[in-house]
Amino acid sequence: MKKDHDKKDCKCSHSISRRGFLTMIGSGAMAVAVSGSLAAETTEDAEVMNPEEMTRLTLLINSHRRRLLVEPRWSLLYVLRERLGMTETKVGCERGECGACTVLIDNIPRYSCLTLAVEAEGSQIITLEGLMKGEELGPVQQAFLEKDAFQCGYCTPGQIMAVEGLLIANPNPSPEEIRRGVSGNLCRCGSYANIFKAAKYASELKRANGGAE
Repeated sequence: MKKDHDKKDCKCSHSISRRGFLTMIGSGAMAVAVSGSLAAETTEDAEVMNPEEMTRLTLLINSHRRRLLVEPRWSLLYVLRERLGMTETKVGCERGECGACTVLIDNIPRYSCLTLAVEAEGSQIITLEGLMKGEELGPVQQAFLEKDAFQCGYCTPGQIMAVEGLLIANPNPSPEEIRRGVSGNLCRCGSYANIFKAAKYASELKRANGGAE
């Protein structure tokens, strides 16, 4: 008898009425509706700016401040060439594969085609023009000239900037470190042997000048 009574109590404590079930489902639906509404509000609040809306921007390029209006979607490559007329930075693949558009951002080689202009605000940008002192070539430029490290010359600005960044980080790189340092820059003419020689010679020129550019 005791067992049957216990079973009956157990059944009652875990059972749920039809009305209770419907109430529970209704509460869950209400919670989902409220959470969906909150999510929609959060998404609306986090809406990004219109890519075609012009924004004011100040870029520090080759130690000069340049103030201009840009669209947030414009790449640094586009701004340098089309808005500022700095055409030494070349247009290549425009998808981060060839390295022709390489510039230095805070002394680190970066593909300007994959960098938004607005991302570069507040950083120091150096282009090929910034390596010269007046009409005098910088050490890396001089080394490329003396070692004949180019043929068509289209990739040369990017190659020079990659080597410049490498030598800032490592003033005396080994041959293997040089190969790795320029591995992100493609030369369709296949002048790699002379590019490697130029990079080594540039490191010697820089050290001879006390590391000065």
